[in-house]
Amino acid sequence: MKNHLIAVAAVVPPIKVGDVNYNTDEIISVIKDQTDCGVIVFPELSITGYTCADLFESDLLINSSKEALLKIAKETEGTGVTAIVGLPFAYENNLYNCAAILSEGLVKALVPKSYIPNYSEFYECRWFASGKKLKGKTVSLGGYDVPFGIDILAEDPVTGAVLSAEVCEDLWIPDKPSTHAALAGANIIVNLSASDELIGKQEYRKQLVSQQSGACYCAYLYVSSGTCESSTDLVFSGHTIIAQNGSILGEAIFPEYPHVEKTLIDLGPIMHDRRRQNTFDNDFSVNYRRVSVRVQAAGTDEVDISALADIMKRYEYRMARNPFVPAGEAARNERCRRILQIQANGLATRVRATGIKNLVLGISGGLDSTLALLVCAEAKKLVPDIHIICYTLPSEGNTTEHTLGNAWKLMKILADESHEVAIGEGVSLHLSQLGHEQTYQGEGDVTYENAQARMRTYILMDAANMKNGLVVGTGDLSELALGWCTYNGDHMSMYAVNTSIPKTLVQFICKSYALMCGNDELKETIFSICDTPITPELTPSDNGTIAQKTEDKIGKYDLNDFFLYYTLRHGFEPSRSAAYAMHAYPELAKEDVVEAAVKFFKRFFTQQFKRSCLPDGPKVGSVTLSPRGDWRMPSDATVALWLKDLECNK
Repeated sequence: MKNHLIAVAAVVPPIKVGDVNYNTDEIISVIKDQTDCGVIVFPELSITGYTCADLFESDLLINSSKEALLKIAKETEGTGVTAIVGLPFAYENNLYNCAAILSEGLVKALVPKSYIPNYSEFYECRWFASGKKLKGKTVSLGGYDVPFGIDILAEDPVTGAVLSAEVCEDLWIPDKPSTHAALAGANIIVNLSASDELIGKQEYRKQLVSQQSGACYCAYLYVSSGTCESSTDLVFSGHTIIAQNGSILGEAIFPEYPHVEKTLIDLGPIMHDRRRQNTFDNDFSVNYRRVSVRVQAAGTDEVDISALADIMKRYEYRMARNPFVPAGEAARNERCRRILQIQANGLATRVRATGIKNLVLGISGGLDSTLALLVCAEAKKLVPDIHIICYTLPSEGNTTEHTLGNAWKLMKILADESHEVAIGEGVSLHLSQLGHEQTYQGEGDVTYENAQARMRTYILMDAANMKNGLVVGTGDLSELALGWCTYNGDHMSMYAVNTSIPKTLVQFICKSYALMCGNDELKETIFSICDTPITPELTPSDNGTIAQKTEDKIGKYDLNDFFLYYTLRHGFEPSRSAAYAMHAYPELAKEDVVEAAVKFFKRFFTQQFKRSCLPDGPKVGSVTLSPRGDWRMPSDATVALWLKDLECNK
């Protein structure tokens, strides 16, 4: 498979203000040490120092900077590194604050700063002119013509990296140059900055970089001058930020020097999001010139599953084991509360629209029905005359006392009406009418198993008719992805509140609710349910204990949800998802990960027919399988190409 991972570095070297030779040596030293990187970016005016003030009027400083630039460019020869450094550059009658793009031993382009600040502590207009009108220009440098202007993109056709540079203030204004560059195709933006440190400014910078990387679907490398700059009136912090698609990948402030903020960026999700977001225009491409550079991939350009996983391990690439679940406890609890709020408001709106205030749902003592009941309880806070009617529907010999007991505890606390209807008699009659044995015939007896699931839905639907109610569905996103639901059984409802909640998140939402509910009995019951093995209890129990465990049949939900996330959210091919999973789950052997991926994709493809006729339900995240919204797939699509990808990249 193609390797989309690129090692990038935002570097704050030690400098001496006005000492071009010293600064040049420090920049070269870093480049020599970081030859595995595809992109290395240095601060604004890094060759001279940002705080030279009226020294910028010195021909000696300007000419020395030009010579230094050619010397630094030479260090990229024979490497896959593209380096971006800052210097003052004289053109015609003006001096420009420029970002120089260096690659393959040459100065590939000079990009002048567009917006020159001249307010508060900044007075750059004293020395520098704005370059925002400079397009289509070239300058002679080192005996050859170099593109000069704001209309330049640096492109590596091998990796697909397209780089654009902006300088400091260019990020802080409404009409950012990087926005135009991104619309023209740039997927890596570098910002050479010299932003002095003030109280509250760090967080604001971080927000700017994060937001711009998200809005432009790009990687954004920001690096600001360090404390070695003059402190006559200002202090600089060496703030470095690396972001991608709205997420911060690396950050440092007031570091020791030289500081190298280094991480991997992944061009794959960037390219996928741009294709997916069809409002992301590319009409600006005609306004830009492209220069060829070498931005090497981390490792080799083509990799297999193991090689890609090894690259991520080598760079200690941060990867969430549960991508649907925030890592920090505070963020996780806030996410869970917000999801529950969305679910409850969706259900409340459906109740108001239909005028049906009676909510009917089946309670099994498992996670999904617990969450659905919590949603009903929260919806009742929004529509107080909602009446919650719960049924627990045990199957004798299959349903354990543990799950039945938890179901009753939940209903006692949260339901307005609670009923128990044993389904055994109805299932037996149905099976006998079909000519099927009335007992479980062993592995593969889906008729016996599904008859119970359909009987439960049959009862709930009829109860809803009798009670003038609305059946609230309990099935979750993971079950829909894998088809782990009985067609026209638990697959069907009148409003499915969990339809876009993955299994790995259901448990966290329930636990979060338990911790904030203020009811010790409810908290204890929810935690007991969370500790219960996931099971449909459609086969005989083992001396009263749960015998049928879902994950024994379809694989671990955490891995299935991992594949689901990267397939739908980022458009990954199976081999890439498997490599990511190997990195996220280092305790698993490659063979086990590939086997799990094969199982996931086989089920995902063959079970689309169940997703094509889903009931309504609220979307709560970026990944959902509603046939009316985010996912439209033919029910008879073949999985062959996806399985071949796994086989070829093992």
